Amino acid sequence: MSFATIAPITLQPLPSRTRELAVAPLKTVCSSCHLRDLCLPCGLTGDETESLDRLKFGRRKIAAGQTLYRAGARFEFVYAVRSGTFKSSLLLAGGREQVSGFHMAGELMGLDGVANGVHASSATALEDTEVCAIHYGNLSELAAQSGNLQMVLARLMSREIVREHSLMMLLGSMNAEERLAAFLLNLSQRLKARGYSPSEFHLRMSRAEIGSYLGMKLETVSRTFSAFQQQRLLDVDKKHVRIIDIDGLTRAFEARVH
Repeated sequence: MSFATIAPITLQPLPSRTRELAVAPLKTVCSSCHLRDLCLPCGLTGDETESLDRLKFGRRKIAAGQTLYRAGARFEFVYAVRSGTFKSSLLLAGGREQVSGFHMAGELMGLDGVANGVHASSATALEDTEVCAIHYGNLSELAAQSGNLQMVLARLMSREIVREHSLMMLLGSMNAEERLAAFLLNLSQRLKARGYSPSEFHLRMSRAEIGSYLGMKLETVSRTFSAFQQQRLLDVDKKHVRIIDIDGLTRAFEARVH
C-alpha cells in the first residue's frame, strides 16, 4: 500500500462532550521524578531542572476511556504521561477512527497543537492514567532563557516527526508480518527503557486499535498474531504477550528494512 495512492483525509469535528478534568497540585517535581531521564528534564542541568520545578505543573488523573483533549480544542497545555497508556486518534469522514499513536510514561502529548493553536488529534486513556499538565506559554518563556531547554523541546518535536515517518514506512512498504513485528519490537524497546520486561507485557490497546494504527484489518491482525505463535516467535494469551524469539521477530522486521 503506497501513500501516493491514499485519498485525502477529511477530518470531522468531534462531538462537544468536554468536561474540565480535575487538576491537583503537583507533589512530585521534575527534579525528583523517576521519569526525569525520559521526560522534559532529560539533558538539563540541575539549575535548569529546578526552573522547571518552579513552573508548578498541575496533575490530572484520567480514567480508562476518558478523553484528555479532543481534536479542535484550544491548545494550552502539553502533557507528560506519568503512568498508564494513551492513544491519539483522528476522526475521519463517516465517523471512522484512525489511531495515530500510543503514548506511555515519560512521553509528552499535545505538541500537535503548537502549529495552529488547536489540537489536531484526540488523546484517550487506555487504562487509568495520570499526567502532568504543563502550560505551554510558561514553558516557552522558560525555554527562551535556556538553550538546553530549547534543544529538549526541539528534540521532543523531532521525535514526533520521526514517529510520523516511521508510520509512513509501515503503511507504505511493509506487509502484515513486518508491520506487526515492528510494532511489537518498538513497544518492547520502550518498555525496556522504563525498566519493564522487554519480552513479556500486557497490551493496553485492542486488536482493532492496533489494526487502525498499522493500517490492517482486525482479521489480519489476529491472523498475524496466530502466525507468529505458530512460528514460535510469540506466546499470546488474549492481551498478554511473551516474546519467545526476539531475534526471529527482529528478522521478520528487518527483512524489508535492509
